[in-house]
Amino acid sequence: MKRSLGLCLLVCFGMLDLGSGLRCYKCSDYTGRCQNVQECTYEDSCISLSERGGKTIRQCIRYTDCDNSRLTQMFPAISGFTYRCCSSNLCNSGNAVTTATPLLAVVGSLLSVWWCSV
Repeated sequence: MKRSLGLCLLVCFGMLDLGSGLRCYKCSDYTGRCQNVQECTYEDSCISLSERGGKTIRQCIRYTDCDNSRLTQMFPAISGFTYRCCSSNLCNSGNAVTTATPLLAVVGSLLSVWWCSV
């Protein structure tokens, strides 16, 4: 019994992402297929900034810089854009793949708790 409880705790703690900072996609392209991941050192948010009819920029950013006037200063070469700032891991992907990751972690945790209690 103690051995299976220890195994269950090991599995549960293995699913936690302890001690790591925010991770964002980092790219500047026209395809929308961003695979590069950046560990944010001093920033607390991710941004996905899309130029009208052009490229999309994804990177780490400070949340205090997520306003139109500040972004215009930071990206002077881009005249018209839309943007979205967010603060969870890989939230600036632009697709629904990242929402499946936390859901999978929750389901996995619930299954391991159920398995341990049986």
